[in-house]
Amino acid sequence: MVEVEEAGLGLRGAVAVGAVAAAALSACGAGSRGFEPMNDERAARLLNQGGLGATPAEGAAIVKQGADVWFDAQVAMPPGASIWQWAIDHGFANRAFARSDYGLDQAMWWRLCTAQDVLRQRLVLALSEIFVVSPLNMVAYWRQFGCIAWWELLEQHCFGNFRDLLTHITLSPTMGVYLSMRGSAKETVAGRRPDENFARELLQLFTIGLHELDIGGRPRQPLTETYDAATISNLASVFTGWDVDGFNPLDPEGAFDYWRSPMAFHADRHASGEKRVLGVTIPDGTPGPQAMQMALDAIFQHPNIGPFIAKQLIQRLVTSNPSPAYVQRVAWAFADNGAVPSVRGDMVAVLRAVLADPEARPDKVEPAAGAVNVLTDGKLREPVLRLLQWLRLSRATSTDGQWNVPDLSGSDMIGQAPLRAPSVFNFFRPGYVPPNSEVARLGLVAPEFQVTNESTVIGYANFLRMVLPFGGGGILPNYEDWLAHADDVPTLVDQLDLHLTGRMLSRATLDTVVQGVSSITGQSNNERRNRVLAAFFLVMTCPEYLVQR
Repeated sequence: MVEVEEAGLGLRGAVAVGAVAAAALSACGAGSRGFEPMNDERAARLLNQGGLGATPAEGAAIVKQGADVWFDAQVAMPPGASIWQWAIDHGFANRAFARSDYGLDQAMWWRLCTAQDVLRQRLVLALSEIFVVSPLNMVAYWRQFGCIAWWELLEQHCFGNFRDLLTHITLSPTMGVYLSMRGSAKETVAGRRPDENFARELLQLFTIGLHELDIGGRPRQPLTETYDAATISNLASVFTGWDVDGFNPLDPEGAFDYWRSPMAFHADRHASGEKRVLGVTIPDGTPGPQAMQMALDAIFQHPNIGPFIAKQLIQRLVTSNPSPAYVQRVAWAFADNGAVPSVRGDMVAVLRAVLADPEARPDKVEPAAGAVNVLTDGKLREPVLRLLQWLRLSRATSTDGQWNVPDLSGSDMIGQAPLRAPSVFNFFRPGYVPPNSEVARLGLVAPEFQVTNESTVIGYANFLRMVLPFGGGGILPNYEDWLAHADDVPTLVDQLDLHLTGRMLSRATLDTVVQGVSSITGQSNNERRNRVLAAFFLVMTCPEYLVQR
């Protein structure tokens, strides 16, 4: 494959290569790289990266048919039953909940625990942490349904084109309310100005970032800003005139279908005048909807967008510190999906490039006896994904069908919950560096450590200890499959190691876990069950599990 960076070309040079580079990329299959041959361990690791945790059935299917077949089947699989309709059917449309977000957690955990389209759900979870909305600080009625509509929007468009996704994100009433674009209107002599919130975050957090990047996702030197205050002001003017379509202020606790409809345009509220966005001039008099599309086109064509999105998706799914070459390969898949004619922004090609890359699943390295593990690949597992692994691996069910999982984002719980980020910056920022740490000394980042402290570490362990035996809130784990191994502790621990980590635990850690579990005699059914619970707990709290590789 043509290695643009190694040839001495920065991002601007790479863009200038144009048709020559596109032809070279098509020849080497940009965006269509196949997966490596699968064994049990690699299948489990792939499912932990691109799914919702590995189960025996899913892993066996990938080993049998190959990861490419699995990937294509997952992309072709339609979403499951509507989350929106599930929430209505289970009583969360009651007027008593109109001023709250009650029902959001239940709907999200039902979806994540029961979904078969695991690749889509994993990508949606990742995108929801890049394009953030949250019921927190959202001033609106029926916030739970606003967030559910947002999840369904991402489900519908995550396998499409990134350019189309930008339009749907911009016109979403949920995003419009959360980042206050809805109702933004032209300036007045009284001093009102267009709201700049969405315009700023669209550039800074969602698409191109603060500084120009090379094709490997590194800031170009000297640092050069991608936009200035005037760009934000002009872009904010472009986004004037849009508002929620169908909200009834005379009955705000009534119908709430407006959350599922794109915002409507009101020409009388749109700012007049010429607007300049990232080198594109939008003439005075351009209709608002057309001006919006011209602005989004300019953002979509910005040279930063490929490496910016590539690196964030790699961080969310695979590793916190991808090499520039890894980012480059995914960025090229964003630029050219390998089809004829080529397509820019093909999200399926980008996702395949992330998950099928040679760096996605490096070989296991067994540390020398007594040595400190200094591996720098992988990522800290998000608390949500840890809990989800256990729920799906234990085949947990809801005894009453309500999936009564509370808000788990408190430090006394697990410190995170789907769609409950405290701000538009998510629970953790992609460039977060734990202060005074070895990570900082090595010049690395560790995003998930932003929600890792003394309280959350203990809170997670205590939460596991509380829910592992019998769940809670009607959520009931089923350990039947694991009790079959309770009399053979090494096999029990090995199988948990396989499905939870892809057999990435070190020999020393395995020996410690086996010794601890074996200390439970296993002479009664209760003791055999305690062996299973202890094995889950010891594996799921050890450092080598907490770091996904």
